[in-house]
Amino acid sequence: MEWIASYDEIKAGKTTDVYFDRTRKCLEGDDLLKTKVTFEITVSSFPNKYPWAVYLGLEEVVNILVGKNIDVYSLSEGTIFPARDQAGVRIPVMIIEGEYGEFMELETPLLGFLCYQSGIGTASARVKMAAKGKSVLSFGVRRMHPAVTPVIDRGAWIGGCDGVSSILSGEKLGVTPSGTMPHALVMLTGGIVEATKSFDKHVEPEVSRVALIDTFNDEKFSAILAAEAIDNLQAVRLDTPGSRKGSFIEIIQEVRWELDVRGFNHVNIFVSGGLNEKTVGELEAHVDGFGVGTYISNARTIDYAADIVTIEGVPRAKRGKMGGKKLVWQCEKCGTFQVALASKTDVNCSCGEKMISKLQQIIKNGEQIQDFPTVDESRTFVKDQIWNFNIDRETIL
Repeated sequence: MEWIASYDEIKAGKTTDVYFDRTRKCLEGDDLLKTKVTFEITVSSFPNKYPWAVYLGLEEVVNILVGKNIDVYSLSEGTIFPARDQAGVRIPVMIIEGEYGEFMELETPLLGFLCYQSGIGTASARVKMAAKGKSVLSFGVRRMHPAVTPVIDRGAWIGGCDGVSSILSGEKLGVTPSGTMPHALVMLTGGIVEATKSFDKHVEPEVSRVALIDTFNDEKFSAILAAEAIDNLQAVRLDTPGSRKGSFIEIIQEVRWELDVRGFNHVNIFVSGGLNEKTVGELEAHVDGFGVGTYISNARTIDYAADIVTIEGVPRAKRGKMGGKKLVWQCEKCGTFQVALASKTDVNCSCGEKMISKLQQIIKNGEQIQDFPTVDESRTFVKDQIWNFNIDRETIL
């Protein structure tokens, strides 16, 4: 038996929480399925007290909502946003309007699409910022269900990672997958010299020559052996287990020193193994790149919630939520967000600049009316927001 839901099954509502199926029976019996609502997606706070998150997952949400007789408005894929505006109002990342019976069962999967990808994109962006321009590769697909491999690497790529390890992800993203060599190659060929020479002999020349130097021997001496084994070694990778690390920084410093004194200044140092944004920040000054796995692929989700805020045009919301259809505004000068009722069409920022409306209509009467940006366009969008709005690097550690 395959334990993977197809898009058809998702769109049919089969992955939903069962109470929506039971609610449909009640609403149908009471002739309320055609009740028109405004439905908004918000988040009350971010994990680990993050001050911002990256909004991802819109494309998959639209894929399951197209064909429903509804209107959908959303922030752009890749928008960096705070959970609340300066007045404490939750920021709607998406608004759905239409008859509740058209889309009610899709609440569960649409939240899953947004929560998971936004979490991965946010973790990736924060790790990339901690790396301060150094290379970051997404290495974590082996820690998650293989069916979601492209989802993980899409979020990682848009969030800022410089490469992904999976073959399928590379095909879908249009990038060459990145990787070095496994410990198995070193073990089966007999050692670091043999593995390095074998890799150089048999792997395409355009692939970077990176030697994994911690399989059998001390990293320092293995690095020297690898650098001497071939003329075109580009980097060494340390994946040292915790039981052997001691001071990882001192191990890295030794490797760097011994390579440099022998004229191998061009050989970079790449590290992996249990890294997160904090350890990346600590190691950044000592290495040239990172392979980050579980911290990205198993990132804390951004816990969006979905709520009705109007019924037949009348503001109505449950306890703890604010009723009424809202729009989201942002200042292009300072990046400040503000939420206002949809009846307000002109909003000024506290800095004096006029704000622009951020919710764009994506679906109109069930039809998609805007094309999605490419993954590279969304990736550039994330990067531009980080620098244009001067997101504080100190908030990441």
